[in-house]
Amino acid sequence: MRRTLVVMLILIFFSTAWAVEKNIILTTPTGEIHGMLLMPDGEEPCPLVIIIAGSGATDMNGNTIGSELQNNSLKMLAEGLAAKGIASLRYDKRGIGKSMAAVPSEEELRFEHYIDDAAAWADMFSSDKRFNTIAIAGHSEGSLIGMVAAQKSKAVKAYISIAGCGRPSHEVIEEQLQRQPEQIQREAAAINKELIEGRIVENVPVYLSALYRKSVQPYLISWFRYNPAKEIAKLKIPVLIIHGDKDIQVSVEEAERLYAARIFSSYHVIENMNHVLKHCESTDMLIQTTTYQDPALPVKQELIEHIARFLLKR
Repeated sequence: MRRTLVVMLILIFFSTAWAVEKNIILTTPTGEIHGMLLMPDGEEPCPLVIIIAGSGATDMNGNTIGSELQNNSLKMLAEGLAAKGIASLRYDKRGIGKSMAAVPSEEELRFEHYIDDAAAWADMFSSDKRFNTIAIAGHSEGSLIGMVAAQKSKAVKAYISIAGCGRPSHEVIEEQLQRQPEQIQREAAAINKELIEGRIVENVPVYLSALYRKSVQPYLISWFRYNPAKEIAKLKIPVLIIHGDKDIQVSVEEAERLYAARIFSSYHVIENMNHVLKHCESTDMLIQTTTYQDPALPVKQELIEHIARFLLKR
């Protein structure tokens, strides 16, 4: 009898903590984008935040497909916001996870596809009476996608940058290559210069082909056009900029650049938060890696608190 009562209490807790997730599909001209809507348990209407994942093969939950980098950061963020009365929509970007078929080929992918998808999600919910405001939150590369999508969709009433860059991507790439031999640095800079001008580079050294293979160059050309500092300055809606001081992928200086470009933003640097939004007191690579591979380690509660306060006062 006692065991049955405990089970019943557990079921009651989970049924009231937040509602069951619901699969949602965005239909685009090139295929379906698969998302997950998480509604909080409570009265409607409530805020809705569209969460955009970062670069690479990162799925809607914040995990890198096909690797040990399984941390559930974005899933935990969504759940934490649900507990605060905030709905969320997170999704596999086209070419990733369940949205793989939405990219016919690598040569055809453009940065604008990601922008258009994020704006389309916002437009989809624009007349949904369950939501009293719609916001976009972009993580890492998703930060730039989100700030341009927020300009594109009139449905978006607030924007949040999480661990986003403040410089054009080609500058960040060149900085990341500074530990490489000078020849590689010069060659990468020369290739970037051509791509910035919109020109395909036919002959790429083998040791740079993973980064600059011909099939990915059209995407890089489209990506290099955008300067995050200039894009965030264009926003006429409330802006929140959040960064972790233990982020070893995107430095705090990037957040400072965004804030300098949009000085009337809300701005918070969270102590001991790293790039995957987890608690980490060290910048040592090995220690950091353990948090990237721990799907049970929660995201920083301060992150959830800052976002919730920002959205609930809209």
